[in-house]
Amino acid sequence: MQIKETSLAGVVVANSDITSDSRGSFQRVYCQEALQPYIKDKAIIQINHSKTLDVGAIRGLHFQYPPATEIKIVRCLQGKVFDVVVDLRKNSPTFLQWHAEELSPSSGQMLIIPEGCAHGFQVLESAELLYLHTNSYQPEYEGGLLYDEPMINIQWPLSRTEISDRDNSFLKLDKTFSGIEL
Repeated sequence: MQIKETSLAGVVVANSDITSDSRGSFQRVYCQEALQPYIKDKAIIQINHSKTLDVGAIRGLHFQYPPATEIKIVRCLQGKVFDVVVDLRKNSPTFLQWHAEELSPSSGQMLIIPEGCAHGFQVLESAELLYLHTNSYQPEYEGGLLYDEPMINIQWPLSRTEISDRDNSFLKLDKTFSGIEL
């Protein structure tokens, strides 16, 4: 696996080679040893799969508050997405900044999202995503940002076509938000 740093502190893209021959292809999806510097001593506790058909639909931006923070590893299995991470970590050098990667099966990339960051995506082609989590979902610690949060100003590539009521109900940030303390 090749690891590439992004503009956000601690957010990296892992790229695993795709080997192809007449039978098809092979790709390493996860390697504990290669990803150890980023997930440290944490284990993968939960694996989720999402399918979103509507081009332009947005899912997220989701995160979990302490003590249920989690590292997420996200890979696109089908289609294409504009995958976004927002740094919400208190005292982070990239606090309230965002970074996006276009994920697709052919890119071989997956995004490693540290604790204290929000995650969401916009569908560019009907898509299926696989998420690996270092913590289980705990609704009492769930948090979220509006996709159009003015303090973040994400530049989504398409007009939004669909968003869930839950994702559209998150409150706007105010000037008193100082970040998530890990």
